[in-house]
Amino acid sequence: MKTIPSLRQLWAGFAHLLYPDLCVACGGDLPSSTTCFCLRCRAKLTPSDMYRVQENEFVDRLWGRVNLVSGAAAYYFTRESPIRMAVHHLKYKNKPDIGLMIGREFGQKLKGSSLFNTIEAVVPVPLHPRKERLRGYNQSTVFAQGLAEAMDVPMLGKVLERRAFTQTQTAKKRMERFQNVGEVFAVVKPQAIAGKHLLLADDVLTTGATLEVCGQVLLDVPGTKLSCATIAIASR
Repeated sequence: MKTIPSLRQLWAGFAHLLYPDLCVACGGDLPSSTTCFCLRCRAKLTPSDMYRVQENEFVDRLWGRVNLVSGAAAYYFTRESPIRMAVHHLKYKNKPDIGLMIGREFGQKLKGSSLFNTIEAVVPVPLHPRKERLRGYNQSTVFAQGLAEAMDVPMLGKVLERRAFTQTQTAKKRMERFQNVGEVFAVVKPQAIAGKHLLLADDVLTTGATLEVCGQVLLDVPGTKLSCATIAIASR
């Protein structure tokens, strides 16, 4: 028996024709509203399996700098990868849904991993309030929200605070980055995280300076344990 589409399905199809969801990398049509990449660009992505491996490139990059239980990035970040354009649109083109969708997808993988199944809360790396007002949102917060939804844990967006306005980190060398973020972050609600295994979320791991400083501040709270997750990890 042939199924007759509902009014909602018909409207969704009509709305898609008027306002199609477009791939963030190439501008092509998307197969569904739950992804930000078309099939062709998805085939060009380089996902990582770090969430399955205790000792990996993510953890190695922060080794000796901050004490991690686990760490993983969803994708490798290269000039040719569609993830580069996705992160650019997330940060500068008012596309917060990108972070949310990638967070949900990666969160499902983390939830099924024995390395991340004891996470009790997700904490995003904060933006300074001035920068967040200019951008309209914090890209790390929407990614953290997607992770938290998929992992069925709370997202604690008001626990970690950035108290100084810093310039963009993109063009800075490692020591300059570390000096730029040092003494910038503070925990404002230590009682909300004491004794918990936290997942610190950010967009891209480059030198690790920001995750290092944020992680140290979080670990100063008694009983906390720390893991980290990012959308991507930049090649050295």
